[in-house]
Amino acid sequence: MSVETQKETLGFQTEVKQLLQLMIHSLYSNKEIFLRELISNASDAADKLRFEALAKPELLEGGDPLRIRLSFDKEARSVTLEDNGIGMNRAEIIAHLGTIAKSGTADFLKNLSGDQKKDSSLIGQFGVGFYSAFIVADKVDVYSRRAGDAAGEGVHWSSRGEGDFEVATVAKAERGTRIVLHLKSGEEEFADGWRLRNIIKKYSDHIGLPIELPKEQVGEEAPAEPEWETVNRASALWTRPRTEVKEQEYQEFYKHVAHDFENPLSWSHNKVEGKLEYTSLLYVPGRAPFDLYQREAPKGLKLYVQRVFIMDQADEFLPLYLRFIKGVIDSNDLSLNVSREILQKDPVIDSMKSALTKRVLDMLEKLAKDQPEDYKRFWKAFGQVLKEGPAEDFANKEKIAGLLRFASTHEGSEEQSVALADYLARAKEGQDKIYYLTGETFAQIKNSPHLEVFRKKGIEVLLLTDRIDEWLMSYLTEFDGKQFVDVARGDLDLGALDSEEDKKAQEEVAKAKEGLVERLKGALGEQVAEVRVSHRLTDSPAILAIGEQDLGLQMRQILEASGQKVPDSKPIFEFNPGHPLIEKLDAEVDEDRFADLSHILFDQAALAAGDSLKDPAAYVQRLNKLLVELSA
Repeated sequence: MSVETQKETLGFQTEVKQLLQLMIHSLYSNKEIFLRELISNASDAADKLRFEALAKPELLEGGDPLRIRLSFDKEARSVTLEDNGIGMNRAEIIAHLGTIAKSGTADFLKNLSGDQKKDSSLIGQFGVGFYSAFIVADKVDVYSRRAGDAAGEGVHWSSRGEGDFEVATVAKAERGTRIVLHLKSGEEEFADGWRLRNIIKKYSDHIGLPIELPKEQVGEEAPAEPEWETVNRASALWTRPRTEVKEQEYQEFYKHVAHDFENPLSWSHNKVEGKLEYTSLLYVPGRAPFDLYQREAPKGLKLYVQRVFIMDQADEFLPLYLRFIKGVIDSNDLSLNVSREILQKDPVIDSMKSALTKRVLDMLEKLAKDQPEDYKRFWKAFGQVLKEGPAEDFANKEKIAGLLRFASTHEGSEEQSVALADYLARAKEGQDKIYYLTGETFAQIKNSPHLEVFRKKGIEVLLLTDRIDEWLMSYLTEFDGKQFVDVARGDLDLGALDSEEDKKAQEEVAKAKEGLVERLKGALGEQVAEVRVSHRLTDSPAILAIGEQDLGLQMRQILEASGQKVPDSKPIFEFNPGHPLIEKLDAEVDEDRFADLSHILFDQAALAAGDSLKDPAAYVQRLNKLLVELSA
């Protein structure tokens, strides 16, 4: 045993303690995944060494083939996993094994409920890696030396997975990392060659470097040095022909790449030859990671050049609105010393990005068409991210629009399940517009007064309630040649859906009510941009419409919440000339009372639109005054 120096005991970060507790209890039913996670980390360590050795060949220290070795000791009840990858120095081992550097971790852990079943599902959004060792081990020892460091600069990390860990400097002849799991009582099944072989074949057959176990010996005498045999296929999965890769292998490779627990919804494996030569393997996950909406969160594909790993999270190959896609790209057209800066300027990348974007959108179209239930899951997880697409990707705007889903006034369409193609298939004869309304919640806008004329005429309206929707519609102006129209904005024109008789009647009513319009303008004054007779209303007395160029309520609230200045705008007050309240108002001769009633109608219209009142006390005062008069 090597002499240990500079020994110290350090405490785990609070988040690590919480995560360990969660994992030990919540993932116990699927405990064999600890080996998948540790092998995946060892594979990454080999990839990183290959990459760093491009610039510093001396890191290979003689050039032994890269591999992962797994051994076990039944009597000692231990399992040892060793790799000869990049390794870690003292600072790295404290950083990687004592803290979690992911932004948003604390918020993520706050969302945990204590319900083991729900929490084990959430943990898959986070990824567990090394800490999964404590599912089966009550003590873990890690011995590591970074490639390039002296043999005396190895490091020994040890912990029982509770509040703290020990770290010491130790001699280690070989570079890389050795992890010794001291199995808990009852976990002896893992100190068994047959069991370990099965787990490797099940979860890690796709790993692109050899995973070796001691060769099973037949007979009495075992050799002094074990003979090692490779258990996995040991060839990079994406380099194999599609016909040779089984569905389960694709699924396990996804879990390795994405650090996810669940199977992907869909994938696309494609080899491009010709002007550009590259292979891509792209996956659509089944659920969102916890940091999907954090702009600084890592995203992108694993990049290989001629099978040599170059970088994790190369985000230059897909637009930001497709940041949820996981997978691998292996190019023959880039140089091995490619950097992020070079990627940003290389015209080859633009061509690949364009082709990969189209491939992802095609994959999503196919998912929507062939597996509608899976597409619902996809939409629930990533719909809001996809809605960023029309603003970011003008070339594919129509294609993205076809993938969007909305709630609508169509029977049974409360969920976001309506595709624009379905909406147009149900459109009325002569309808040349796609009508929509934005609001805070479905419950709030499904009964909006703005929808009254549409209900009367049986015209479907899309109901948009995501915070991003109004911003989305400022970029998504048409689909399949049909313009989008906000039913709460401007002067509503139903075109051919209004008969000539309807239009003539509207003109006559507007002319007849010119006097009331002027009186209302006088009473409401600076509160309104305009007063006019409404063609939208059948049951309500009044509504507030938004000016064509003005911000809607959603955008105003987003700007206010972010502390930005909101441009001044005033609503348009529209009234229903046939409503009994408006008829009473028109007949009112007392101008003070007329003004009070006008303000009450204005404030009610604001509330119906989901807006807050500028002066709630004045509204209550006027309403109380009216109630007293009515009860006198």
